[in-house]
Amino acid sequence: MNTSFMSKSNEEMPNSRPVSFSKTIMTELIMPNDTNPLGNLMGGNLMRWMDIAGGICAGRHCGTLVVTASVDHVNFKRAIRLGDVITITATVTKAFNTSVEVYLEVTTTSLRGGIPEKSNHAFMTFVAIDTESKLPTKVPKVELETKAQAKLAEAASRRREVRLIISGRMKAEDASDLRAYFGQMDESEN
Repeated sequence: MNTSFMSKSNEEMPNSRPVSFSKTIMTELIMPNDTNPLGNLMGGNLMRWMDIAGGICAGRHCGTLVVTASVDHVNFKRAIRLGDVITITATVTKAFNTSVEVYLEVTTTSLRGGIPEKSNHAFMTFVAIDTESKLPTKVPKVELETKAQAKLAEAASRRREVRLIISGRMKAEDASDLRAYFGQMDESEN
C-alpha cells in the first residue's frame, strides 16, 4: 500500500508552509459530455473539478488527507463553452486549528490560447484528518508571500465566521472579527 500521502507525526510536521508549497493548477478541456444542451459547461462538473483541485492543494499544505467542509458561493461570471480550456488555480489563504481555507480561481481560454478570462471563483474549507485516528488534526500555519495573498488572508477570519453563523455553529453576537470589522466601518463613517 502506498502510504506517501499519509500524515507525518506531529514531530515531523512543519509549523508553517508557504502558499507556493501547495499551490495547485489544474487544466481541463471542455468536452461534449461536460456540457448541457446549450453547449455550456454544467456547473456541477466545474464544482467537482474545483473540489478536486482544492482538495489537492489543502492536502499538500496539511500533509494529510482532507475532507471538504464547506463551499462558499461559486460565482459564475461568464459561461464556459464547449471546446474552451479552463485552468483552476487553488491556493491556501489561511490555516485555522484543524482546517484551511482555499481560494479557487477559474480562468477560461480557447483551445488556441489567448488571454485568460476569469470566469469563476470560490472559497472552500477543508478539514485535515489524521489517517490513524480518523479525527481532525492540527494543520501548519500559512506563510504569505505576496500582497495579494495577504489581502485574501486578512478577510479569511471574517469569511469563516460567516460560514459558522450560516451553519448554525456560531451565534452572530460571538463573531468577534465581523463585529470588529463592521465597528471599524461605523467609526470611519462618522
